Amino acid sequence: MNKLNGFSFDRVALNPGLFRERFDANREYLMALETQGLLQNFYLEAGIVMPDLQVCPDPAAAKLHWGWEAPTCQLRGHFLGHWMSAASMIIANNGDRELKAKLDIIIDELAKCQELNGGQWIGSIPEKYMKKLERNDYIWSPQYVMHKTLLGLMHAYEYAGSQKALEILSKASDWYVDWTEAVQSTNPHAVYAGEEGGMLEVWARLYELTDDGKYLGLAKRYCEQSVFKKLLAGKDALTNTHANASVPHAQGAAKMYEVTGDKYWLEIVEKFWKCAVLDRESFCTGGQNSGEYWIPPHMLGQFMNERTQEFCTVYNMVRLADYLLRFTGDSCYADYIEKNLYNGFLAQHNRKTGTPTYFLSLIPGTKKKWGSRRHDFWCCHGTTVQAQAIYPSLCYYEDNAASRLVVSQYIPSSVDWKVGNSDVRITQNTDMKYYNSAAFFDDSDDSQMSRWLMKVSVDVSAPAEFTVSLRMPSWMESVPEISVDGDLVETSSLEAAMKSGYLDITKEWNGKSEIKIYLPAKLSYSYLPDRTDKLAVMEGPIVLAGVDCDDVGIRVPSENPEDVLFPVSEHTYDSFPWLQSTYRTKGQDKELTFIPLYDVMDEKYTVYFSKK
Repeated sequence: MNKLNGFSFDRVALNPGLFRERFDANREYLMALETQGLLQNFYLEAGIVMPDLQVCPDPAAAKLHWGWEAPTCQLRGHFLGHWMSAASMIIANNGDRELKAKLDIIIDELAKCQELNGGQWIGSIPEKYMKKLERNDYIWSPQYVMHKTLLGLMHAYEYAGSQKALEILSKASDWYVDWTEAVQSTNPHAVYAGEEGGMLEVWARLYELTDDGKYLGLAKRYCEQSVFKKLLAGKDALTNTHANASVPHAQGAAKMYEVTGDKYWLEIVEKFWKCAVLDRESFCTGGQNSGEYWIPPHMLGQFMNERTQEFCTVYNMVRLADYLLRFTGDSCYADYIEKNLYNGFLAQHNRKTGTPTYFLSLIPGTKKKWGSRRHDFWCCHGTTVQAQAIYPSLCYYEDNAASRLVVSQYIPSSVDWKVGNSDVRITQNTDMKYYNSAAFFDDSDDSQMSRWLMKVSVDVSAPAEFTVSLRMPSWMESVPEISVDGDLVETSSLEAAMKSGYLDITKEWNGKSEIKIYLPAKLSYSYLPDRTDKLAVMEGPIVLAGVDCDDVGIRVPSENPEDVLFPVSEHTYDSFPWLQSTYRTKGQDKELTFIPLYDVMDEKYTVYFSKK
């Protein structure tokens, strides 16, 4: 049914580089959060008094979590589910024993809370919140909160092998079986209230994992979404609706297609993508929402403000693109993922603290508003820790029917694969010259300072014939340079590959082979569709931001940005041995410096400039 399949977390390793640094910073943040703080709202709901907190004379010193995790917030407790999901993915990836011990303690404590709650309810919020849904009383998204806890437990079972997490889930699902049955006679709409979008996917996935029919029964209880009916009728089901509340519906439909094979669900997913992506434009970053709502088509300029690109939506749209990539194999979905990795996942993640910026402001002369480590816990706080953990799952895919491995994202990493009796390891790294303690000079230094010069090694334990498929990014404006064991790939083959989205290298591999790849990343201008007097600068898929400046305007003599910008180079001791994607202007009223948007930390920055 799937054209491509992903690799499990334990088969892919991130190598040193930009994405590995963010992965490690995320792991450090997960470990830094105290277990009691993560569990505080579950303890309170279960009637457990935390040490020295029967009375709280000094809240600032109480080591509790605040913001959306405060005991006064109706969304309290949502973050622990995200934490469990992210921790479980990291554990699956590298067997992290410290993180596993912390996760096991948390799951043990959740089991105690569940028992004190009567044996089924495992909420950080009271069951009566669900009664409010039945009465149509206002309540802030209780099913959203519960979904995060259920999903975190599911991931603890799926990725970290926690049988106890599955036992907790099974008891919690019994509560949901009873509740969804009871409301059929009182208020059937309650099942579809409280921002329940993710429930369909989690129940369907649990059925896929366990083959237990009660989970499929629960999935069917969440199948009749109104958004599905509008999409199938060909209507715009998204404009001015809550963006992140809608995407999980499509993810649930995608999982139902995987579980059942019914193309009804695939049609819903494809129509959702068309409505969300193809029928409306995006900002240069890839984001398409403002103030958490989908922007109407052709109105980006009107809605550009400091509350654009909510990160939860970015994360969930990448997950949806991953489904569609696996269903179809079409490289356009990998291109979409790539743009959002650089200009969302990285750009909205603080590499020092591990915290997010809720929105990505695009107004001139703005700053990123970073969340604190223990005093905000927005929804995007949770999706950010998950986002930084999923990089290994996006790098490679396999097409078993064709003995084909797809290099989907150019991220330094390694993957283990099996073809017949041969063990295969494919490794990719940036192929830059490092000058450290000494300098070396030769006659072939061209392009040796580019992030887009990659070296892919293919190691096999025994000779085997298979295909290594390299994604040809849509942002390339000229033919790439690719060689296999020193032999250049013909231009005609590369031109055909640019049209199809992949270069397939099929041969009998023996011992160790080396593929060298240079992807020409040209500078380009990206205009707002309804404000063609406003432009942003991009290098390949990467948005560049002018730093320490307002919108002073850019004089544009041609549509070639190289007439305006020249590269800045220096040796560094960071992710890349040479400074990447940094430019200065020339021939302008004021000299500006442009850096990748993901490198902007606390500086004032501008993305869209007035065209002069």
